[in-house]
Amino acid sequence: MVFDRRGFIKFMAGASVGIMATPLPWKLLDDVSIWTQNWGWIPSLQPGENSFSTNVSKTCPSNVATTIRLVGGRPVRVLPHAKHPLGGGVSAVAVAEVQMLHSPARVHKPLKRGSDGAFVQIPWSEAMELLAAKLTVSKAKTAFISGDETGSTNEVISAFARALGSEDVFLMPSEGQAAAKAAELAGVDATFGYDLEGSDYIFAIGANILETWGPAIRNRRVFSAAHPHPVEGAKASMALVYAGPVQNNTAAVAGTWLPVQPGTEGVLLLGIANQLIAKGRIAPAADFAEFRAVVSKYSLEETAKQTGLSKDAIAKVVDGLLAAKAPLVIAGGEAGNGAGNILAGFAVNALLGNINKKGGMTLLPEAPTVVAGATTRRELYKRDLAGWLAGKNVPELLVIHEANPVYALPEPKKTLAALKKIPFKVSFSTMMDETAMMSDLVIPIPMGLERVDDVCTPYGFGQNIYCQNRVVVEPQERSLPTAAALLFMSKQLAASKVLAADLGFATFADVLKAKAGAMKGNFDLLMKGQPVISKETVALGDFSLRADVLGKALAPQKSGDGLALALFSKLNFGTPKTGFAPFAVKTVRASELDAGEMSVMMNSATAAAKGFGNGDRVKLAANGSSIGARVALSEGVVPGAIAVSTGFGHTALDVFSQNKGANVMDILSVRAEPETGLSAWSQAGIVVTKA
Repeated sequence: MVFDRRGFIKFMAGASVGIMATPLPWKLLDDVSIWTQNWGWIPSLQPGENSFSTNVSKTCPSNVATTIRLVGGRPVRVLPHAKHPLGGGVSAVAVAEVQMLHSPARVHKPLKRGSDGAFVQIPWSEAMELLAAKLTVSKAKTAFISGDETGSTNEVISAFARALGSEDVFLMPSEGQAAAKAAELAGVDATFGYDLEGSDYIFAIGANILETWGPAIRNRRVFSAAHPHPVEGAKASMALVYAGPVQNNTAAVAGTWLPVQPGTEGVLLLGIANQLIAKGRIAPAADFAEFRAVVSKYSLEETAKQTGLSKDAIAKVVDGLLAAKAPLVIAGGEAGNGAGNILAGFAVNALLGNINKKGGMTLLPEAPTVVAGATTRRELYKRDLAGWLAGKNVPELLVIHEANPVYALPEPKKTLAALKKIPFKVSFSTMMDETAMMSDLVIPIPMGLERVDDVCTPYGFGQNIYCQNRVVVEPQERSLPTAAALLFMSKQLAASKVLAADLGFATFADVLKAKAGAMKGNFDLLMKGQPVISKETVALGDFSLRADVLGKALAPQKSGDGLALALFSKLNFGTPKTGFAPFAVKTVRASELDAGEMSVMMNSATAAAKGFGNGDRVKLAANGSSIGARVALSEGVVPGAIAVSTGFGHTALDVFSQNKGANVMDILSVRAEPETGLSAWSQAGIVVTKA
């Protein structure tokens, strides 16, 4: 094919024309050496006029709304955006975005893997010409992985894939995917949302709502507003009960922590459902009789036996839910936890009669797509990435957008082996993460503060919300957004008859303007930080409680002679895409990481039974793999379990992320969740020995 290099240069130069909301021009840098020869990666303080710009984070999983302070046009600090529905505070990831702009792990120019296996910098025109050539040859045998769950970039990606003849477009696994599976099983044509703002009693089970579940910073704001300082007789207007095997940040501030055994969260929900039915609650589901028969097996005694809780503690939760005016059950867990718990949580909410009610569970309609041929988010959720990688269909070309599956998926050695079978991999990335390091072509993209992008209803928010964020600062590197690159590529491939037609948009700005209209919003107001919120819900209609699924999907795994694994995550440990930000490293406690060794937690009784003491070096083995760690005694872990954090064990990125503990994904194995078929990962029998 003929590649229009002059057209590409014009496209690069004008990629952001008309969409920047700051007076900063985006000019192409002649050579990145101009920067690297004149300043180090840590910028020096420069005087200038103060200004502020609002944004919605595309880096933090909570999509927190922020206010960026700029001095002389340079961002220097991330502050809260209290008035925004997704704001109220800042997260450890979002607050580091200013610093990550200058990270030594950033991709400076397109990189191509040479014949000797090493990366070499290549001109932009050569990178685009190479990508165009690969797409021309592979066509329908091209697959895509996206790590952005909320953006319209996925519309461009999925429409581009379909134009090539491919349906192999996958999102990285998330709780949103598990919830979509639960909704599908229940026969609900909607996305689950949760109205925390209107609730007076929240029972969160496995969902670390104040740390890593859903829009966590919004959740913190809601919790804080409902729990004023106890002066002058102020009383809390919301009760929060958390059930989980680890006393995480949500458990620490909840009024009640129920320390359940790992993997029995679903059993607890079925036991609560049994008690609600016994007290006269019903749900208008066609299979209610079958559901009642299944949960009848979970008496208070049996539920207490399996979960490790007392009968009184369980009964107290039931009484609290029944006494509340607006009770809300939020079931969740780490990615890969399966759909069973969320399906059981839906059933309990149905029994409480709080679906589409104030303070209850909301059923949200799918957001419209604007790119012809694009796949909706719910349809993308149905595609199982882990299952696909384990299959026999190997594409000729894999395009990866802001995702790090080599690090983030379980059994990373198998993931790496599966990806190595793919002849050519392209990573659109801001950082040289583990997946970029094994790719054949790496294309730098702007960071969230450097590009125009959008956020459409993060999973867990109670209403449909749409936000657009603007360019806050001139890109530090010569980079191009993935969507912009694919829009340009579609025109090139259409001109050479590889595609029947291009995607119909000249720039990503045009896509966002169309999206604003489809969401019934004003583009100019959106670009000024005013979100669009819709209170529209989907009627419950006919639904099923799926007793046939729940009985088997929620059966606890047998741990044998090993310990049950309790995974937990913390935002200050970063994300698979970012690793540890330099400032965030200082927030890691010595009890969590010391001299490069991470700690795993177990309570004193469990440690004594195994012959371990505080600080002992141990080896955790499962699935034919092992990782090393130190023991940290903590009574915030249930007996018979070992708590291990995600976020450690990076082998790429920069010095702030490397050589810090081990990646727990090494000892997790992929399994098909019984009855749902969704890929899940957990390991009940972790064998722990002294190292």
